[in-house]
Amino acid sequence: MKYAQLPTEAVHPRADELDGASTRALVRALNREDAVAVRAVGEAGAAVAALADALVETIRRRGRLYYVGAGTSGRLGALDAAEWPPTFGTPRTLAVAVLAGGPRAMRTAIEEVEAQPAAGARAMRAVRPVDLVVGITASGTTPFVLGALAEARRRGATTALVTSNPHAKTRVDHRVTADTGAELVAGSTRLKAGTATKLILNAVSTAAMIRLGRVKRGRMAFLQPLNPKLRARAKRIARDLG
Repeated sequence: MKYAQLPTEAVHPRADELDGASTRALVRALNREDAVAVRAVGEAGAAVAALADALVETIRRRGRLYYVGAGTSGRLGALDAAEWPPTFGTPRTLAVAVLAGGPRAMRTAIEEVEAQPAAGARAMRAVRPVDLVVGITASGTTPFVLGALAEARRRGATTALVTSNPHAKTRVDHRVTADTGAELVAGSTRLKAGTATKLILNAVSTAAMIRLGRVKRGRMAFLQPLNPKLRARAKRIARDLG
């Protein structure tokens, strides 16, 4: 693997301007790159919509969604999965986050596991043909994710890849590519590649839940009113929809 040739590892054309720049200039530069992420996701809109439709069909078939990733990508998948029950009132087992290194990797970087395709494959032992497995890897090359996708495909599940590498070769049913280019800090895909990933996952899950009727007239009609703020919100929603 020639990692230096990956678009996510390239050096940004304006990288040399960072040293000695003011904090305000740095924030402006980062914000310009955020705008690149937003445009890249917009350009991938058709693929995002196709993946959202695949998720709708998965849930209608009583399947589950598995997000698989390592590092930033894995944490973003775990974040989206964790937000389904309180936002959309779904069962906690409907969206499953598979993070290289397990739950401890949410707080502590465990980079060595992401290089193990066999570990990704083992994590797919519960996957069924009715399920949807979404591999999330900015570089498109993370062995843990690729191993999981290969095993999910072998088990007959629908597979998808969310990446920032337009040259990623993995065979999947659905591919969403947000071509964000070189990071302002070379290789740090927690920046605009991560931003693009978060936008994609937001769009896929939210669009699917609207299609499935879990949102009514732009309100979280199935939210779980577990604290005073949410109980007050639930009352407002009930009043608005009544």
